[in-house]
Amino acid sequence: MGVAADSQFHVLAVDDSIIDRKLIERLLKTSSFQVTTVDSGSKALEFLGLHEEDDEIHNMNQPSVSPNINQEVEINLIITDYCMPGMTGYDLLKKVKKSSSFKDIPVVIMSSENVPSRISRCLEEGAEEFFLKPVRLSDVNKLKPHMMRTKIKEIDHIDHQYNQEHEKHQEQNVLETKEDESTQQSNGNKRKSMEDGDLTRQNKTQIQWWPYCRFD
Repeated sequence: MGVAADSQFHVLAVDDSIIDRKLIERLLKTSSFQVTTVDSGSKALEFLGLHEEDDEIHNMNQPSVSPNINQEVEINLIITDYCMPGMTGYDLLKKVKKSSSFKDIPVVIMSSENVPSRISRCLEEGAEEFFLKPVRLSDVNKLKPHMMRTKIKEIDHIDHQYNQEHEKHQEQNVLETKEDESTQQSNGNKRKSMEDGDLTRQNKTQIQWWPYCRFD
């Protein structure tokens, strides 16, 4: 596994061929991407922190994220070979798209075989692109727009959450203000009632005292 220096976007490249892996890594670095390379779909899942669930029924009660997930690593795009031993790129694509945490990450498939049914199946499953090998720099240049759209979605989601929290806070302030006004009005009514009661008692005292007054 190799990790390049920090840059704006981080790409996870998956290929069992060391030659193709080195090629795509060099092309990605040329485009100023941060690159992490792994040689299998299972290692890609491990890097992302996803369980490889061979028996879904057995693991249905298990968490979808492993305890060893690398929380601080952000992946902006996954580019994977289609034909790999063990887990194919198509299988990896399906697992990523079924994950609640990573379903929005763009996935690009690479293959040395031009099989239309295979290409259609990957695109229908959610792949953004299907590149034929050898991958060229012009192909890599197509990746950034996909990552930019994902970034914009993330920013919009954050803005939406902020607006919801702001509106909730404003509503709470309005409720608290109304409660304060209601309390003040209630206290004012109580004071007025007490004052009216005192005045009534005073009037009664004057009425009781008046008949006994004499004026010489």
